[in-house]
Amino acid sequence: MTGIRVSVTRTAGSVPREAGTQMMVWADRTSGTIGGGALEWEAMTRARAMLAEDVTEATLTLPLGPALGQCCGGSVTLRLERADRLDDAPGAPLWIWGAGHVGRALVGVMAPLPAYDVMWIDTHADRFPDDPGVPVLAAEDPLRAVALAAPDAHHLIVTYSHTLDLDLCHALLSRDFASVGLIGSATKWARFRTRLGHLGHSPAQIARIRCPIGDPTLGKHPQAIAIGVAMGMLRGGMADTGEDADD
Repeated sequence: MTGIRVSVTRTAGSVPREAGTQMMVWADRTSGTIGGGALEWEAMTRARAMLAEDVTEATLTLPLGPALGQCCGGSVTLRLERADRLDDAPGAPLWIWGAGHVGRALVGVMAPLPAYDVMWIDTHADRFPDDPGVPVLAAEDPLRAVALAAPDAHHLIVTYSHTLDLDLCHALLSRDFASVGLIGSATKWARFRTRLGHLGHSPAQIARIRCPIGDPTLGKHPQAIAIGVAMGMLRGGMADTGEDADD
């Protein structure tokens, strides 16, 4: 019998259960648990409403304190989708910083890949498309959002501002991450390396950031850059372009 599969795809702060936790919800019963009492009740209510209204999928991000009155204080992103059973574990968290041409292309290429779960961040809500297809975060000060990313998250920095790009690099180098890719030219990266060094980061730390990103043989079109980045990440790294490619 078809029900709604509820998956915890992303967490920040103190939360009841970790990313990858799932439960199934039917009209008359449930299986599994995502924990949290009020969180689980809200998930079941939304899932049963989807069944009643014949909705096939939805994404829901809940700050547990403000939205549900829970003491945990963190935030949970849930994916609700019609299914017959629980699924495999979710992909690795991938934060894409910037909703310009390249950011949109990256989301379009990376979001369908099961290896990654995308979170999309920009400074204003109107920079995102009407139907983004992934969880989005509009943050006037994106640097504050860095603290919400899991230590094992991958990051792609493709914002409209070189200043913001540099600030994000600095913020990410000050904490744990799986990988960071930065759009730009070899000249831009040379300048960034110098500035990051002045900010106190060692050459070994700075070298963890990959810049430029993509594949120069594919060209500089946003979709071509996105395809090159996806190819590199699926192979275990991000290919250098050596090309000018700013968003």
